[in-house]
Amino acid sequence: MKTFRTQAIILARTDYGEADRIITFITPDHGKVTAIAKGVRKQKSKLAGGIELFSVSDIIFIPGRRDIDTIVSTRLIKHYGCIVKALDRTNAGYEFIKKLNKATEDAAESAYFDLLNQAFQALDDNTINLVLIEVWFSAQLLRLAGHTPNLRTDAAGQMLQSGAKYDFDFEKMCFAVGQGFGADHIKFLRLLFSANQPSVLNKVAKSPVLAAASLPAVQSMLQTHIRT
Repeated sequence: MKTFRTQAIILARTDYGEADRIITFITPDHGKVTAIAKGVRKQKSKLAGGIELFSVSDIIFIPGRRDIDTIVSTRLIKHYGCIVKALDRTNAGYEFIKKLNKATEDAAESAYFDLLNQAFQALDDNTINLVLIEVWFSAQLLRLAGHTPNLRTDAAGQMLQSGAKYDFDFEKMCFAVGQGFGADHIKFLRLLFSANQPSVLNKVAKSPVLAAASLPAVQSMLQTHIRT
């Protein structure tokens, strides 16, 4: 019988029957997979240790005839144990998992797996500002879905000016002349929507303040354009 081996991050777990569990996980090479882990809730199950939340696992599964595959082997590769030591970071981790699960289809590209893994790495590091991680994650979800905002010109097509103030048009995904955002905010948003990771953004001057100011706008972009 053909099997597939992959790295995986758990997105959802649902108890099934007396001892089984339905697992949804994202992978770098098979998109999202839903599979049954038989007997995993039994005390001596060999599968249980390899399907922890906030972890990267090595999973072997057998494709099912219908929608649900079967997990036959699991091994923990990396567990981000510091996340669960702080309630706010634990809650953020759950939110990231939920948002990514809702925002992705079964054929999700490998970049989504990488995004969640990078988010766990950042949450596991207490030196990285939590709000910065939250706004970065939302920005990256938008970027991967093709909804990166226009951060170069305003609604009239004019180049953004360093001495001007702007508001954001969430439908057009660009700035318009207003009062809310200045040059520092715009520069930070450009970094936020780039490929920079939170550990890099954390070194930017005033990053916690700029992250807090940017979070409502980025969350509104996400709610406008992506189902989360």
